[in-house]
Amino acid sequence: MRLEGKAALISGGARGIGAAVARRFAAEGASVIVGDVLLEEGQLLADEIRESGGEIAFTPLDVTSESAWADAVALAIDRYGKLDILVNNAGVIKRDRIENETAELWDRTMSVNAKGVFLGTKAVLSEMKRHGNGSIVNLSSTAGLVAGPATAAYGASKAAVRIFTKSTAIQNAKLGVRANSVHPGPINAPMMHEIMEIPDKLANNLARVPLGRFGEPEEVANVILFLASDESSFVTGSELVVDGGITAQ
Repeated sequence: MRLEGKAALISGGARGIGAAVARRFAAEGASVIVGDVLLEEGQLLADEIRESGGEIAFTPLDVTSESAWADAVALAIDRYGKLDILVNNAGVIKRDRIENETAELWDRTMSVNAKGVFLGTKAVLSEMKRHGNGSIVNLSSTAGLVAGPATAAYGASKAAVRIFTKSTAIQNAKLGVRANSVHPGPINAPMMHEIMEIPDKLANNLARVPLGRFGEPEEVANVILFLASDESSFVTGSELVVDGGITAQ
């Protein structure tokens, strides 16, 4: 098993990519803490994984709250004795033109998508450095690499995640902590369901993908698994794109 003996904390893990990561990690032997504001969905996921033989606990987690992060990390250490892996997955998106975006929307997007990654990273670093081993995987997006027509706030927040990840990697490399970012393109997950339900938007988005389809959460989870595992022990400060070829054009 590729994560046997490791303990992982996943934010935004109740559904979509986060849930796929939780299932994959548990199947590979990790002890998992899933945190989310979606309480019912998070508990159902934990029950499902536990029934299939995985080790998992669910905890409420608002990633914009420093105290909530402290509680989640404390739970992981109390339950498993350590914390080896952090997956900063929680995120929000609202698609609109800049002139229609409000300051409140901008602040909310930055708070969850960028500040949440900062607070999560800050919360785990002391524990990871104490053991001299850790892997932090931050979910950015292709929107953090190239601009989209209606994702200014989201793209800015995900670009911030990209550079923050590199700073984390550089600062902590000699302390045994690695940090990498993952940049999904269109994935068949809740963030894309609004577009998938509108035929014209669906067709336009599919036309941009050289592989001709949306990705599945499990395909992103496989990349995250690699970065979380010891197989990527010489990989830090990198960005792995999972987009069906969109940004290669």
